[in-house]
Amino acid sequence: MNIPTWSLLLAAFAGITMAFQGAINASLGKVVGSVESTLVVHLIGTATVAIPFLVFKGGKGGLARLGEVPWYYLLGGVLGVAIVAAVLLSIPRAGVANATTAIIIGQVITAMAIDYFGLFGLEQVPLSWWKGLGLLFLATGGYLLLN
Repeated sequence: MNIPTWSLLLAAFAGITMAFQGAINASLGKVVGSVESTLVVHLIGTATVAIPFLVFKGGKGGLARLGEVPWYYLLGGVLGVAIVAAVLLSIPRAGVANATTAIIIGQVITAMAIDYFGLFGLEQVPLSWWKGLGLLFLATGGYLLLN
C-alpha cells in the first residue's frame, strides 16, 4: 500500500492537536465542570465549522442526501461527545502522556479490527505478521510508558 506522505503528516498533526485538545479540555473541565466543558467544546466546534460552511455556501451540497445514509453513520457526533468527555475526565487523573498512551493503544487495536473487517463500507486491509509484531511492540511500549 503506497501511503501519501501528506496524509501521514496530516494524521500526525491530528495526534498533536488531540494531545493539546485533551489537556485544554481537561483544564476547562476543572473550572466549569465535565458536562459543561463538553458542551462548550462542541458549541465552539459547531461555530467553527458553521462559519465557513455559511460563508462558502456549503461544501459539496451533500446535506440533501443525509436521509440516505445508514443511521449508524450519524453516531460520529455522539462518539465525539463521548471522546471529549472521556478525555477530559481521564487526563486529570492519569496525566496527559498516560491517557494519550491508552488512547493510542485503544485506537490502533480498534482501527486494525475496522480495517480487517472492512467495517462502515471501508476497504478491507488484511492483517500481516508485521502488523501483529507492530501491535506487540506498541503494547509493550504502552506497558512501559504506563509503569
